[in-house]
Amino acid sequence: MFDYQSIIDTLIKGDQAQLTEMVKEALNQEVAAEEILNSGLIAGMDIVGEKMENEEMFIPEVLRSAKVMGAALEILRPQLREDTKTSQGKVVIGTVKGDLHDIGKNLVAMMLESSGLEVYNLGVDVAPEDFVTAVKEKNAQLLGLSALLTTTMPMMKNTVEAVTESGIRNQVKIVIGGAPVTKKFADDIGADGYAPDAGAAVKLAKTLLQ
Repeated sequence: MFDYQSIIDTLIKGDQAQLTEMVKEALNQEVAAEEILNSGLIAGMDIVGEKMENEEMFIPEVLRSAKVMGAALEILRPQLREDTKTSQGKVVIGTVKGDLHDIGKNLVAMMLESSGLEVYNLGVDVAPEDFVTAVKEKNAQLLGLSALLTTTMPMMKNTVEAVTESGIRNQVKIVIGGAPVTKKFADDIGADGYAPDAGAAVKLAKTLLQ
């Protein structure tokens, strides 16, 4: 039985050199790439998410772990491509039109990708119709909307309405977040959920995609 705990611990610690060596060693021992991903890397990022929620880890440390996870993922990717079922769902994410903030949204995107989801990050200043187009093209099951300004929050409502009018609302769950955003606002505009931080966003995404 392979020792996944050492991979988990190294990922949380954010030691890229050591983690990439461990992943290569696991592949040399003919451990399946999907097993390394699920039992080692994703399990580790789940703990990172929990530690972030509990304020035991902070954004610089979380970003470091996510970056280290990305490097390990690159080693696994060729093997994972041969496996048909590696994605646990597709997510389209972006900052709404009129808003140029992206640090928090990018952290959420990295965390979602680290948890095994296929993430399409549309960037900032994204119009409602562009979110709709991306959800349709990628056949996404989850749409993440970010706003960091009270003045751009109404654009979240416009985006939810655009998704509804396009006829795909029953195919996609919509999650919103950002400093001024609240659960009440999410309920008011008809979103499926609200996450106060990246760790909570990953947990919510997994719950909604089950």
